[in-house]
Parts: sequence; C-alpha cells; structure tokens
Amino acid sequence: MIHSFVITGFLGVGKSTMLINTVQKYFEDKQVAIIVNEFGDIGIDGKILKNVHSEVLEISEGCICCQLAEEFESGVLEIMSSYNPDIILVETSGASEPFPIYLSLRNLGINIEGVICIVDAKNFDSYKENSTAKYQLGGSNILVINKIDLVNDEELSEVNKQVIAIKEKYNIKSKFTGETIFNNYVIHHAEKGLVPKEVFEGTYNLNEIIGLAGDYQHIDHTSKDSISQKVAILKQDIEFSAIDNLLNSLPKNIYRVKGVVLTKDIPNPVIINYSFGDTSFEELQDYKDQSILIFIGESISHDVTLLAEKFDFLRIPDNHHH
Repeated sequence: MIHSFVITGFLGVGKSTMLINTVQKYFEDKQVAIIVNEFGDIGIDGKILKNVHSEVLEISEGCICCQLAEEFESGVLEIMSSYNPDIILVETSGASEPFPIYLSLRNLGINIEGVICIVDAKNFDSYKENSTAKYQLGGSNILVINKIDLVNDEELSEVNKQVIAIKEKYNIKSKFTGETIFNNYVIHHAEKGLVPKEVFEGTYNLNEIIGLAGDYQHIDHTSKDSISQKVAILKQDIEFSAIDNLLNSLPKNIYRVKGVVLTKDIPNPVIINYSFGDTSFEELQDYKDQSILIFIGESISHDVTLLAEKFDFLRIPDNHHH
C-alpha cells in the first residue's frame, strides 16, 4: 500500500524546501521517493544515480529524489519496483497543473493522500491572477500558506480570504458528472517551508492500522488546530454496500478514513482509503482481526458519534478502558 502526495504551487513558492524539510522531519522511519517533474535547484549534495527514465539523487537514508521525463507512469513503476517506497512525493513543475499527475498515480493504483498547493503569503499578490496558479489551487485539497513569518496578521488574513475565493471558484470538477472531485479541503499555515505534521496525518501502513485496532485508546489525540482522529470498530456480518453508504454520507470536516473491513459478500478483507471524497479499495489476504475504521478530520468527535447513531454497525470504543 503505497501512499502519495502531489505537491504543487507557483514558481518560487518554496516547494523543494518544504519537501526536503518534511522528509527529514516527519518521515525518518519511512522509505520515501521524491519525484520532481522539473529540475530546479534541488539543494542537495547527493550522488546521482542514472536509470532509464530519470536522474536519481540519494538525499539521505531511505530517501531518493529523481526527475522524470514525459514517461511519468513508467518511471514511477520503475521506482516502485526497484526501490519499494512507502511514500511517494511528487513535485509538479511550477508552471503546470497537478491534476494530470493525480490521474496518472490513480491509474497506477497508488493512494493519493492529498494534493498540496503551496502559496507564498508574501508574494501572492504578484502571481494570483495567473491562470495556472488559479488552477493549481482549484486542483488541490490541502492548501498550505507558506512564509507567514514574512507578513503581518492583516496581510495573512487577506491572503487567506483570496485563496478561499479562488479555490471555491476554480475547484476542479469531473467533466462527466459536473461534481467536484474533492468534496472538501483544508488550509494550513507554514513558515520557512516547514508544514505542520497534520498535513501528513493518516499515512498509515497496514500494520499501523492493525496496531491501532488493538490499541485504540492512544489514538484519540487532538492537535492544536483541532485535527483529530477517531476509531470505530465495525460489527460482523455487514455487506459491502453498507460501507459504501457510510463513505458517501460523510460530513465535509471528515476528510480521511482509513481502515480494514471484513464483509460477508466479499471473500477477502478490504483495505479502505478515503481521502477528500475519493475512495480506493484494496483486497487483503490474511486478516482475522476485527474490522476497524479510523476517521480523520477537523473537530470530528460529534460527527463520528452522529454517524454511529445513523449506521448501527459502527461502534465507538470507550477510550477509558485500558
């Protein structure tokens, strides 16, 4: 189960810095591949490895960085087979939109945890009328306003307002159904390119999800910007359509759901990965434990309780048992 994030944003907003800071701070224990769709100055002294599609830079333990040519999908497949990363971070060119990359990753069966658009708080005014910049915001579901240390409160709140207005207007829609592709989005602030950990909340691998099933009293944490996680255990003997109904009726502030569920109409357990309105499923072989779903979002306690009232197969464990 490979997780990926697409990172977009206009030229010079600080995408590469953010990526490198992020990997070093949050992903020390994971194998990470950074794929850059153009080579700006990546300030890394790494040795360059050649392969068919790309130049690859080894940044540090467990992290590679490479530039892919047009052959994006075959390049990603090659990285997956030779490197087996847990997380793939794709940085798009500052002059392009993120959506084609998002579709390519989906074609490869990779879970996209989020499309992150970095906004330069200090210089937003100078590029906000650019149409690519507008579509970058429209095609993202995690908006990070960077360089907030360089603006005052008033300027920041003005940038916030403008970002939301552009996002709402250019929010990407399906050509076939006319419905928005991301049902919800979230805004974070960052300085010097270091984003809050919550941006990457929920990149669990399967063992971590299963671990949470056995150890759910520790997960109920709430961070300063009220991103929280709630665990629900599912009753036995439910049909898959019940899960589908649940995922289709989530409120906007729940933007991720992870889990493993056993249903009576699918022979194997299914891994569920829901991100911002978009769901992928993957079958598992040997999983005998209970079905579990982890809800992640903003101030979601009450909403998860309401969901449990509406869907009787959901059980919210009491957190006080040890």
